[in-house]
Amino acid sequence: MSLTVEPVTPVLGARVSGVSVAQASDEEIADIRAAINEHKVLFFSDQGLSPAEHLAFARRMGEIDVAAFGPKHADHPEMTVLDQTAPKGQGADAWHTDNTYVTCPPSYTILQSVLLPPLGGDTCFADMYAAWDALSPAMRDLLSGLTATHDLTKTLTKAIADGNSDADLAAMQAAYPPVHHPIARVHPDTGRTALFVNGNFTTRIDGLSDHESDAVLAMLLAHVGSPAFQCRHRWSQGDLTMWDNRAVQHYAVPDYTSRRIMHRLTIAGDEPRGAQ
Repeated sequence: MSLTVEPVTPVLGARVSGVSVAQASDEEIADIRAAINEHKVLFFSDQGLSPAEHLAFARRMGEIDVAAFGPKHADHPEMTVLDQTAPKGQGADAWHTDNTYVTCPPSYTILQSVLLPPLGGDTCFADMYAAWDALSPAMRDLLSGLTATHDLTKTLTKAIADGNSDADLAAMQAAYPPVHHPIARVHPDTGRTALFVNGNFTTRIDGLSDHESDAVLAMLLAHVGSPAFQCRHRWSQGDLTMWDNRAVQHYAVPDYTSRRIMHRLTIAGDEPRGAQ
């Protein structure tokens, strides 16, 4: 491997050095793919990509998946701009996976820091392979054959109310009706099983009564946040972070009051599949 990959915890996350992703060779791109399959989230320091360079790198990882809502870059509408000074309660400060309300949720998210507060604004990541493996055999047996409903209504309603989206809720609900994804998702590249429910978009467990669904889903969402599954990234200017949404959830810590700007691109994914 021509680049250096240094794990940050025994469970997930790795710092990648020795490469400028804007100038990466085909061999280095292959190494990055191998590293993200193994470590699930990668941290690249001192990249400082322009939006065009960010897009070019993302396109080498796959087709750009444009988020259905959220503010976009004026010159690059494929790119979501996260520009916040009061992030508490705006949605990212909950464990979640990006855009699971669509039939084929994104495979990767590629996020770059543009402007950072003096302190705070870290991002936490949680390994959903480890979360699945930590469930009891009886719970895994119960969940393996079940799907869950994913719906954008709650998160988009909040974004509209907070002035962070000008989308028409009814039109978006018509364009993106609820979808049903397996709770035990098998990764297409690694073959490993990940827990695939999240607090922003998963609304119920299909096939259970309301009371049962509420109880089991609440347990799973609390389980996701165990420190045993996590790593935490303290951003520096020009950092680029890439993670696999099929195996990882993330949480943006809302502990800052100075402006924080991030540029985000997501890569098209596959339709989630459960164990056969």
